[in-house]
Amino acid sequence: MAQDDKAARGPSVAEGAALVDLLLQMADDDLVLGHRHSEWLGVAPDIEEDVAFSSIAQDEVGHAALYYELASQLGAGDADRLAFDRPVGERRSAAFVELENGDWARTAMRHFLYDAFEEVRLDACTRSGWQPLQRAATKVRREEFYHRLHSRTQLHHLAKAGGEAFARLEHALADLWPYVASLFDLGPHAAELRATGVLPADAAALRSAWEAVVVPELSELGFGVPACGGTDATSAAHRGAHHPALAELLTTMRAVLDVDAAAASW
Repeated sequence: MAQDDKAARGPSVAEGAALVDLLLQMADDDLVLGHRHSEWLGVAPDIEEDVAFSSIAQDEVGHAALYYELASQLGAGDADRLAFDRPVGERRSAAFVELENGDWARTAMRHFLYDAFEEVRLDACTRSGWQPLQRAATKVRREEFYHRLHSRTQLHHLAKAGGEAFARLEHALADLWPYVASLFDLGPHAAELRATGVLPADAAALRSAWEAVVVPELSELGFGVPACGGTDATSAAHRGAHHPALAELLTTMRAVLDVDAAAASW
């Protein structure tokens, strides 16, 4: 069946379930990391980064809103409720984005690693057989170009400073690496995503593309890529194993909603 005909009839039941799960993965990742970035408002190392991270945080939350709306259109429920009213057990975010910020070096390293991940995931989504996702990914990718530029520039600046800055980045890389695998868990519908063309890349292909981006750059800056060993087999390696920090973050996000239920609106 031609792609236009397929788009006109909408996704099948199997495709719909897979699509919703993927959209919630993308939305939850961006919403959670956007809130983590926003926690630097007023306390970033300098005014330039204060403004930059506030803007990036706003973009990430906006991208999440777009994905929630697409999921809502597929029958997943109200977009605002998807964002604010789902308990920890229903969240599809990766443990990687749920971790506390830590120091600025840890935030900078996570920013770099996640933006590279988003680049490869969005690239795959721009080739999706489901046109609404294809269009959304194309739009978001244009904005994410500047996030990626910022994360690379910041990482290079800190790494080339050497001394304590480099040491803190090196420690952050080792600390974050076991959680990287959680980004590439495509969930229970991974096979359907690939088979239906919704996401024309599997987890292995996405990770390979990501490593092709980040490993040479990290090596160029003098970082050794941590040995995986058994770390990728830890509980951090899949999306169902949320970091304990997520519950506290969701409580903070819901603070206004808990006072006024009508406040849950983008």
